[in-house]
Amino acid sequence: MPLLLNTPCRDLVGYGPTPPCGTWPNGARLAINVVVNYEEGSERSFAMGDADQEPMTEWGTYPFPKEIRNLAMESMYEYGSRVGIWRILDALSEARIPATFFACAIAFEQNPDVAKAVIEGGHEVCSHGYRWEEVFRLTEEEEREHIRLAILSFEKTCGKRPVGWYCRYGASINTRRLIAEEGGFLYDSDAYNDDVPYFVDVEGQRRLVVPYTCDINDLRFWISPGLVQSEDFFLYMRESFEVLYEEAAKGPRMMSIGLHPRMIGRPGRIRALKRFFDFACQYGDVWFATREDIARAWLKRTV
Repeated sequence: MPLLLNTPCRDLVGYGPTPPCGTWPNGARLAINVVVNYEEGSERSFAMGDADQEPMTEWGTYPFPKEIRNLAMESMYEYGSRVGIWRILDALSEARIPATFFACAIAFEQNPDVAKAVIEGGHEVCSHGYRWEEVFRLTEEEEREHIRLAILSFEKTCGKRPVGWYCRYGASINTRRLIAEEGGFLYDSDAYNDDVPYFVDVEGQRRLVVPYTCDINDLRFWISPGLVQSEDFFLYMRESFEVLYEEAAKGPRMMSIGLHPRMIGRPGRIRALKRFFDFACQYGDVWFATREDIARAWLKRTV
């Protein structure tokens, strides 16, 4: 099959058998980044004037009449912004861990108290888009405009612009070029293909990618086969940690943990996160860092 026009080239090799050597700042072996996806209030819904509604809920993809407003779905997302987010913020505060918030601009506009708490807590805000939307459905001009609107929105709700970008599920073939064109972003996280940052070429520019994760992610509580008990998530985080920590004896590794307030923020799940924080914080050579911290450290080591 011929390659589609304008499709970015794939890199199936990466670092291969010679991953980067050395350590993170202060001699740390393993960098851990906690990501909180704050999307509640920006998901597709009739309440937001959208033509369709989010299909995924706590009860899986529940069959629902296309023309009827799904109030149950809306309330499940509202749990994240009303209750779950505060449990996560409390857990981060108790453990003194800085996180990166993949935040949708409209979601912060809908709940400015959350935006304020995130900034006051010393966390990073990475743009998760203007809406929690699939940018590959947008035209190039629409995507460019939504990037602009997101930046303006975060400047109002957070007092500063984001330096990182992460799309819902997958970028479009234009996203990296548009991010490079905008000029104010240090990195994007629209990849799941490595355990450490790496660079890509975007029309002659060297652009940093800080990859994300789809496995160490509480989304698996909402999909099948996935996680059921809090213990399941804790064990998976611990297993991932132990392997990465062992490998980090040869060079720096990064562990990402993906969270959603409406998922991990439930009473029967939050202890998994707290238990992991207690476990990992016992290691003196583990660095809990934001993605911006990681990006800046990687840029320094590759100058």
